[in-house]
Amino acid sequence: MRTIKGPGIFLSQFIGAHAPFNSLDGLAGWAAGKGYKALQIPCNHPQIFDLEKAASSQTYCDDITGKLAEHGLVISELSTHLEGQLVAVNPVYGEAFDHFAPPEVRGNDAARQAWATAQVKKAAAASAKLGLTAHATFSGSLAWPFFYPWPPHNEQRFRDAFAELARRWRPILDCYDEHGVDLCFELHPGEDLHDGVTFERFLALVDNHPRCNILYDPSHMALQHMDYLAFIDLYHTRIKAFHVKDAEFRANGRSGVYGGYQPWINRAGRFRSLGDGQIDFKGIFSKLTQYDYDGWAVLEWECCMKDGDVGASEGSEFIRRHIIPVSGRAFDDFAAGGTND
Repeated sequence: MRTIKGPGIFLSQFIGAHAPFNSLDGLAGWAAGKGYKALQIPCNHPQIFDLEKAASSQTYCDDITGKLAEHGLVISELSTHLEGQLVAVNPVYGEAFDHFAPPEVRGNDAARQAWATAQVKKAAAASAKLGLTAHATFSGSLAWPFFYPWPPHNEQRFRDAFAELARRWRPILDCYDEHGVDLCFELHPGEDLHDGVTFERFLALVDNHPRCNILYDPSHMALQHMDYLAFIDLYHTRIKAFHVKDAEFRANGRSGVYGGYQPWINRAGRFRSLGDGQIDFKGIFSKLTQYDYDGWAVLEWECCMKDGDVGASEGSEFIRRHIIPVSGRAFDDFAAGGTND
């Protein structure tokens, strides 16, 4: 067994217009000061991380690596959550997601998809130049508008949607294989890949592609009322990235898992800072350690109450406390006896 690496922190929720949150050097100093050892870096902020340069320039990647090393940091993974979303957009979501793309491709589904596909592929090249082995993304959503069987269930619609999803992602998965990087889909409501069943369906359509893997985030499973510990037993061989994020579900008589279009603070299910929710992280870290998870434990902070800076400070120590330093020997070695054939 190996000791899980961490703590890491996903930068997306902390990037801002003012120092120290408006530059990679500033964010690195801030994160290192809170005890983090790695950064998960989104690819949609060129002023923080220039994906175009990283995909084509080893010198740029070496400079980034060196700059982070000065703060005692490394990169855990790059992220293309927003770009991955745009690989597969049902037309009903076209306007909602258009602002994730540059102005020149907005309102043009084909151009937007081509741009997004190119960006996710560039992240594979950048990851390889940075020496990374995993990448975080979303699958996008062609079938999600029909997730509940009203409009009436139509199996052909789902077959077509997943076939098209696989058709779009297969060349991207092949690209990641060429670069030696695992593509990790965060299973998330709103995405076509949001639980084990949908992941399996997609995996079969891409011929069990070795680079088709999972970013495990228990908060999204808890809010779907899934057994997120049993999920690790089932899919541990495909879990290559890990978001440490807490959540809670408070059953009530007014709304449920669908949220009632309410702000997060009023929803029955909501995200919380680490330690403030209901997720069994002792069980999760034990399971992942048991199955020899060889990756980073990365804080994704999303909380409808607590200040983000406080959440980041608490999260670093929370992850550190839950990482299990594995033993180099069995505890009962002292009692081992010889064999007598």
